[in-house]
Amino acid sequence: MAEVRLTGITKVFGETEAVRNLNLTIRDGEFVVLLGPTGAGKTTTLRLIAGLEKPEGGRITIAGREVNAEAPASRDVAFVFQQYSLYPHLTVYENLAFPLKSPARKMPADEIDRRVREVARMVRIDHKLENRSTRLSGGEMQRVAIGRALVRKPAIFLMDEPLSSLDAKLRAELRLELKRIQSELGATLLYVTHDQIEAMTMADRIGILSEGQLVQIGTPREIYGNPANLHVAARLGQPHINLLPAGVLPGGSTPAGTKTIGARTEHIEIARVGDGNAEIDWIEHLGDQNHLHIRIGSHRLVTLADPYLAIRPGDRVDLRLRDPLYFGADGQRLA
Repeated sequence: MAEVRLTGITKVFGETEAVRNLNLTIRDGEFVVLLGPTGAGKTTTLRLIAGLEKPEGGRITIAGREVNAEAPASRDVAFVFQQYSLYPHLTVYENLAFPLKSPARKMPADEIDRRVREVARMVRIDHKLENRSTRLSGGEMQRVAIGRALVRKPAIFLMDEPLSSLDAKLRAELRLELKRIQSELGATLLYVTHDQIEAMTMADRIGILSEGQLVQIGTPREIYGNPANLHVAARLGQPHINLLPAGVLPGGSTPAGTKTIGARTEHIEIARVGDGNAEIDWIEHLGDQNHLHIRIGSHRLVTLADPYLAIRPGDRVDLRLRDPLYFGADGQRLA
């Protein structure tokens, strides 16, 4: 495994600047997730590291070696795509072994067999080695795709939303599996997604991308608790952060220059039920918790509540803020 460093990377498609002066270091053995919406520059960043795109400016180094001029095959990276990209006429075993049979590797057959079976056990697909890839479920196919990358032992793994086409249960299972595998291998891994749950549960550090720029990078706790601006604050949190003008709710200590207050569910206290400054619009019952949709004057907000709280639509409640986030007119966070 190796450290990967991007310094001042810029990539332009026509008149669109897909990546803008990107500076990012992925440390040896680190799991970094790039989080952002479609068009933020996530996949382009992966393709630049892999050598599938060439930057207009900047340097890419892998293990201290500049690779800008190197072909993709020389960069020692493994790419896992959103779609499985398996060879349908090959068995699971043959799909896993395929990257090791390159003439450039010249790996003996017994070493190929040992490594394929080792990785198959790691991704828990060893019981399907003789099956054709077309006879697998979606989750099994994605395990094979991940295993085909793992079997190579590259300098860095690049993963482009590999779980997005799976159902919710499989996504949750494979999130845990992928993090377990990365930890066991000590692998350097760059993963891109628009799913905040994937970012929060898997990443050592999260980088927030917006319109080709890296807005903030930090641990999941840092990004969630100390967002640099409104854009970052809105990327994490379920339900989404409530953005209110200053003065709508009492509580907190509003600093000078505050234009917007960001109130997550933990920042909102229901002080009293039956009378107060807000009205319950409707309630989403989610089993272990309720989403309360609340109206206060012309403003609406959403917060969580105990499912056993005796409350109904139309009830009035008294809301107060507790240590919310404050943002200035430029959208930047205020201390």
